[in-house]
Amino acid sequence: MDRPLERRAALRAGVVWDDVRGLPLPEHATVVDIGGGTGGFAVRLAALGHQVVVVDPSPDALAALGRRAREADLASLVTGVQGDLSDLPDLPGLPGPADLVLCHGVLGLVERPEPALAALRDLLRPGGTLSLVVAQRHAMVLARAMAGHFQQARLALEATAPDPAQEGRFTADEIIALLVEAGFGVAAVHGVRVFTDLVPAGLLDLEPGATEALLELERAVAVRSEYLALAAALHVLASG
Repeated sequence: MDRPLERRAALRAGVVWDDVRGLPLPEHATVVDIGGGTGGFAVRLAALGHQVVVVDPSPDALAALGRRAREADLASLVTGVQGDLSDLPDLPGLPGPADLVLCHGVLGLVERPEPALAALRDLLRPGGTLSLVVAQRHAMVLARAMAGHFQQARLALEATAPDPAQEGRFTADEIIALLVEAGFGVAAVHGVRVFTDLVPAGLLDLEPGATEALLELERAVAVRSEYLALAAALHVLASG
């Protein structure tokens, strides 16, 4: 992966990883990563001593996950299972009740979030943690306007129902209400990528230290509620 892509990946995942890494998990925790792909989070969690099962529909992604785990000498702690969120909770190969379930960028892809959240709760032990990342509804208006697509921005602003052709997006109030209805207790809601998607890539490539400074800025605003409506995504931590 070239440096610009590495920088973007670090910015997109950095704040979420800070939250996940800071969770008070037990030693050798059981973790299920729904839609975990090639293991960007899974391998790092395994490096902390946790047992991680990645559920993903892509055989290629799971093969890359296996290679990544072997290269890190963590193959015994990382398992790949082919499937997706709609297959839960009856998917073969899942561990017993999990201490932590990750569901990053997946909930918006299912037709109905309510049964999906119920299935995620069933994966958790009592008191376990769900780490949920969803696209944030208001950010679409800002992103389209910044790109010069003003009519599309107006349509997004006035939309009263989600577009079935696009990933589902949620406001903070909407996702909190869905989680509470599913039986979760919401512990925190943080903004993700408040500025990252709006900063020209060339600026990060040319300005020394720009990536690190932007990541620190993202960390600073992630916990400020007044910036949630600007964030491209929301990271919610909830207990089962």
